Amino acid sequence: MRHIKIAWLVGVLFVTAACGVQVVTPIQNPILSQTAPQSATSSPSPSATPSPTATLPPTYTPSPLPTSSLTPSPSPSITPTSTSEFPQAVVIEARAFCRYGPGKAYLYSHELNQGDRLEVEGRNHSKTWLWVKPQDLERHCWAAASVLEVTGDIDRVHVVTTRLPQSSLYGPPDDVEAERDGDEVAISWDKVWMTVDDFRGYLIEATVCQGGGLVFVAVQTDETSATLTDEGGCAGSSEGRLYSVEKHGYTDSIDIPWP
Repeated sequence: MRHIKIAWLVGVLFVTAACGVQVVTPIQNPILSQTAPQSATSSPSPSATPSPTATLPPTYTPSPLPTSSLTPSPSPSITPTSTSEFPQAVVIEARAFCRYGPGKAYLYSHELNQGDRLEVEGRNHSKTWLWVKPQDLERHCWAAASVLEVTGDIDRVHVVTTRLPQSSLYGPPDDVEAERDGDEVAISWDKVWMTVDDFRGYLIEATVCQGGGLVFVAVQTDETSATLTDEGGCAGSSEGRLYSVEKHGYTDSIDIPWP
């Protein structure tokens, strides 16, 4: 019986081959069966020549400087000395005013406080007012000698005449007149209109004869008239000029027709 089955199976295979039926062979896994291609002219790569190794110079370690056993001498202290040729001054009042001219009739320029230091660079004829340069101010102004303690000789500084700060907001007074009655000269003028905030009155600067010599006087008034003492007997002539004053400065002056 077993022989019959084998003979039958052989016959089936023979018939199948004869009828052109192909037997499918299992496909191999391409990844598993793939091999790396080799170059036809592959040759062994030449061995690289090693670069020479740079030899670094030895690190320089400076030797510590020897410690000196000497103790340095302290520098001598220098006492500063003033090289200015002008007298120096110190304010001795708790509060004082530096002004634009030599007198209380002039506008306030700068406030001075006790202990403030100034350089005296000028004066008026009577040495009652000094033209000074405060340390904390870039300009000069006039301070009364009575509020200062001065170191140095005031007689060495010159008598100076300074310009007043000028304002063009208003004009000088009109219709200025002067009448004499003995040693008294009465001066009058028309009112100059100003705002209340700007108005600082009027200023008279005059050279008059008093005590046998010509002296300079400055008078401030809010009125439209003023009377000055002008005695006789002086060698020179008396004269005067009038300004309108506002808070920023002084107008152009107008000459007083002195009688």
